[in-house]
Amino acid sequence: MTGRRRTIQFTLNGQPVAAEIGVHQNLTELLQDRFGLFGARESCGQGLCGCCTVLVDGQAITGCLRLAVLVDGSDVRTIEGLSDGETLSPEQEAFIESGAFQCGYCTPGFILMTRKLLDENPDPSDDDIKHYLSGNLCRCGAYPEILNAVKLAGRKRAALT
Repeated sequence: MTGRRRTIQFTLNGQPVAAEIGVHQNLTELLQDRFGLFGARESCGQGLCGCCTVLVDGQAITGCLRLAVLVDGSDVRTIEGLSDGETLSPEQEAFIESGAFQCGYCTPGFILMTRKLLDENPDPSDDDIKHYLSGNLCRCGAYPEILNAVKLAGRKRAALT
């Protein structure tokens, strides 16, 4: 560590990476500025909207509030890392098939939260879905379609097992 900069190493979407960062830099800034990954988007800057959601060591976190230095040694997964090459994840497919977006700004955060929800509860009720996704905001109001997408993603995942 030298002054206000530090080199960190972590796994990003399955690949080992290193980056020299400013100790004040948040994770969303790092993902965008250093790695060109724009799925996690800073919107509110207060961790209230879910647009900057990423998975760190399997936990959903708000990238705008997480200092990048804290992911040193961690496994970070972004929306860009959910697909398998040309094949979309069941969650991504379900959101597209259900039309669960309008402007798309919030969609990556919703999809990552859907992944986490279905990992914990493969067959959630409507109330489970609403509660789990309550930290994500859709300013366009696509909530009915999002609810349908989560249910469809659960069915798609179940069909894979």
